[in-house]
Amino acid sequence: MPTPSMEDYLERIYLLMSEKGYARVSDIAEHLGVHPSSVTKMVQKLDREEYLVYEKYRGLMLTKKGQKVGKRLVERHAMLESFLRLIGVDEADVYEDVEGIEHHLSSNTLDCMTQFVKFFEDKPELMDQFREFREQERASEE
Repeated sequence: MPTPSMEDYLERIYLLMSEKGYARVSDIAEHLGVHPSSVTKMVQKLDREEYLVYEKYRGLMLTKKGQKVGKRLVERHAMLESFLRLIGVDEADVYEDVEGIEHHLSSNTLDCMTQFVKFFEDKPELMDQFREFREQERASEE
């Protein structure tokens, strides 16, 4: 299992490769807000762990293992964003909250949250009831 830091890199690399067809050290560094030297060290570690193949000055490619994990991480991130939006978390907080919790949930919890999101997406009338309930709760707190 990759560490939370490795997951952040794999997620970003997967997204960059999906969007641009490639992922350069400088792009990864920019998106993660780290120094290129830190990216190089992590990419070398991911290479040793067989998540990607890295050739100095030539670039990197995700292995099948890396693609599988990267895709799962991107899907997890999107599901958590959907979950937080669904329950009414302010948009300004969604990204930071996802970043704060995504590495700390069990697969069982993630599965339950995924089912929760799917349930309410399939039943918009119940989602409307939930929103009304939230508004009533907020009003009663004031």
